[in-house]
Parts: sequence; C-alpha cells; structure tokens
Amino acid sequence: MKFLRRRDLLLGGAALVGSQIHLSGNKSIAKSTDPQSDQALIAVISAYPPETEALEKIFLGNREPYSTTTHNGTIFKQVQFKGRNLLLFSAGMSMVNAAMNTQFAICKFPVSHVLFAGVAGGINPNYDIGDVVIPERWYHHDESVYAQEISPGKYLLPEYYKQKAENYGFIFPDYVTVIRAGMAEATEKAFFDADPQLLDIAKQTIKRVPTLAFCDVHSQAKNRTCQLYVGGNGISGSVFLDNRGYREWAFRVWQAECVDMESTAIAQVCWTNQKPFLIVRSLSDLAGGQDGANPIDQTEIPVAESAARVLREIIRALPQA
Repeated sequence: MKFLRRRDLLLGGAALVGSQIHLSGNKSIAKSTDPQSDQALIAVISAYPPETEALEKIFLGNREPYSTTTHNGTIFKQVQFKGRNLLLFSAGMSMVNAAMNTQFAICKFPVSHVLFAGVAGGINPNYDIGDVVIPERWYHHDESVYAQEISPGKYLLPEYYKQKAENYGFIFPDYVTVIRAGMAEATEKAFFDADPQLLDIAKQTIKRVPTLAFCDVHSQAKNRTCQLYVGGNGISGSVFLDNRGYREWAFRVWQAECVDMESTAIAQVCWTNQKPFLIVRSLSDLAGGQDGANPIDQTEIPVAESAARVLREIIRALPQA
C-alpha cells in the first residue's frame, strides 16, 4: 500500500469547546484480567497511517481488539497486551487534531497514561535517519510573533511581546499561555515535561531493545546501526519542516533532538489534565538537513515500525498495578 505523503494528508480542523476535564492523581499502570472491566487504560497514540499500522502490527497482530468504538470518525480500539489494557487510536496529523482527540480520549475513557510512537524530522546534527529519540521536554516552535520588517533586518514588535530567544527573520518565538485546575490565573509556559518515571523506565529499557534493523532505502544512512537516546528537547508545530536554515536555527534556540507536528500539543493536553506522558520518535528525515529531496516517502514505514518496537519494550517494562 502506498501511503499519501505526510505533508499531503489533509485532515479537518476542529475546536476544543467546553470540554469537561476529569482529573485523577492515580498513576498506577493500567492492568486488567477482565477486558470488560472499567480498569484504567494506557492510551497508545499515532498520527497517520504508517504509525497506526506499525502500532497495530505490534499490539494487535492477527487478534481482534476486545472493544472498538468510533467517535466523530476516530476509531478507538481497546487491546490487552501483557496483561495491560491499551487504548489504540490515531489522533490525526498536526496540532489541532492531536490536541482534540487526545482530550476526547481522556474525557471519554479512563486513561491513566498517554504514550505515543511515530516518526519525526531530525534536528540534532549528531543523529541520522533511523535513530530513535525520546525527549524529556517539549516546546512549541511556531508559537510566535510574525513581526513587521520596517527596514532590512529590523522589526517592529508589539508592545506586549518580550523577546524570548533569537528570531528567525520576522519570526519571534513566544511561550504558550496555559491554565489548569488549582491555578488562579493563566500563566506563560515554555515547555512541557515528560513523566519522570516513564523516562527512567525508557532509559533502562533502551539497553534491552533488540538491534533495530535499519531500512537501507536511503543512501545517506545505509549500513548504520540505529542509535537510541532518551533526554533532551523536542519541538512541534503545524508545519512539515524541510528547511536547512530553519533547522539550524531551531537547534540553536531549543537544542532540539527532533521536530514533529503533534507531540507538544499532546504534551500540553496531558499537562492540563495531569496525565503522565511519554513520546517516542524515530527519525524519518532530517527536516531539511539532508542532501536532495526529503526521503520520508521511502523511510516512514520502517522507521515507524522502529518507534513501535521501542514503545513495546517500554510497555513491557511498566510496573504492574
């Protein structure tokens, strides 16, 4: 099956209006011996078909889910894996879809943890296509002011804006304004932290992950042994990044390991709902740092499978309730 290019998939936007958020301080890992019970679920999220099929291949195989429900076109599949109850679904591509469907899942199902596995563009020049990164914090890279240029290289900024970091031409990075239960008023926030316990599990797990068979479909990365790394920063925004200059600037500003179109939106929803999360990304391309055309059309399937295999090992290592 030939997948549509990631940047060509058009998914309908939606607004988060009047969502009721139910908070829970219970961080026990979802486990159940009765698939029909109301035990907590571990949300396992993807964004588009190569990622979704890789996760279903790992966690479903030839089995049927014990429950399948469709809400507003999104299919939610409940699966048992190693005694744990998982909720598999594709949140859809880009920030609004990712936020909308993650929030919906949290409101509709008893989600205890949120996990994601998929592809990303590599920003850190030390990594290459096929490497897997699990960042510890996530930033919005396109939360910004697009300033008016009043003379070459000089920009007129609105009075409210205080410059946070180096600009990229007329693009001036900003923080996002957030609020959640227990806060008296909204505040600016630069990034969202992955769950420390899940990060610790990931750090131990990657030592035991079987060697990832790398796809030799892209000449720049042939015959490489894939590297796995836990830590550092990830960035997300509603753009398919394929620009060398912007990539270099993003590494200077955020020291980012990777860039994608969903993770920070999911991270922000998890922060708001006080849900622990972890995001695994395998590099399908170099976000403009490669020679020639972006190779995602050739690499997305095998690298999505690598991310799914790493997530499988993390779930296997989760402490049972």
